[in-house]
Amino acid sequence: MDGGLRLPGAAWRRQLTAMLVAAGCMVAWPVSAQDGIEPEAHRILAAMSEALKSAPTLSADYDVDQEVVYLQGQKIQYSASGSIAVDREQGFRLKRMGPFAQAEVIFDGDTISLHDKVLNVYAQLRSPGPSVEDAAEELRAATGLDTPGADFLARDPYAVLTDGVTEGTVVGSAFVNGVECDHLAFRTDIADWQIWISRGSRPLPLKYVITTKWTTGAPQYSLRLSNWKSDGIEGEQFQFAPPAAAKKLEHVHADVTGELSLEAVQ
Repeated sequence: MDGGLRLPGAAWRRQLTAMLVAAGCMVAWPVSAQDGIEPEAHRILAAMSEALKSAPTLSADYDVDQEVVYLQGQKIQYSASGSIAVDREQGFRLKRMGPFAQAEVIFDGDTISLHDKVLNVYAQLRSPGPSVEDAAEELRAATGLDTPGADFLARDPYAVLTDGVTEGTVVGSAFVNGVECDHLAFRTDIADWQIWISRGSRPLPLKYVITTKWTTGAPQYSLRLSNWKSDGIEGEQFQFAPPAAAKKLEHVHADVTGELSLEAVQ
């Protein structure tokens, strides 16, 4: 979820990486995820989760807005765009274009490679495991960068999204990019979040907004997803070869705006 791709309220986002085991929609979900969630909200979110996790490959374009509240009380919104492609057996590729960097992140099931196209520099680190969740969490911990929409690409999106949820309701219907959606709202002790899920036989997330409640100014993280596809994803795109003359870095770190600070290999 850019420099703050992982949303305002990093502690809450770390909670969401905990993986709970859940079966299909016909099997009871964990009690903690059911208590405050209305049955219809549960049904819609669970159907979306099933549609996502049943697809061996997925790709989407995204636009993300990250609000930052400065000490003077001024709220500034930083925007970025990009795309992400995932093959659950082979890895993922993230492209990001923001105000301070144009980067690609490639995960091949073992190694995470980060390449900044403007500076033609790259860094690599090992993932502790082969899954999208493992790589996304390692990327965040090591660099501060996050994978937008990582919650939706997890092995079980429902369990990740509802971890810590105390309330869940259906707000009503709405349109996102001309597509009719179900609008849901959820609460946790730390943050409130909303999701807009397309109606029809293949329910997919089109908009996702998170509000960090107890931070001054209640900054929001907003993610829009479009052009969802589940085919046409080639395995070659999950392999990284350093471009000519690219310089390898020891460390890369991103602040909340997405600006990269770089440290070269000695």
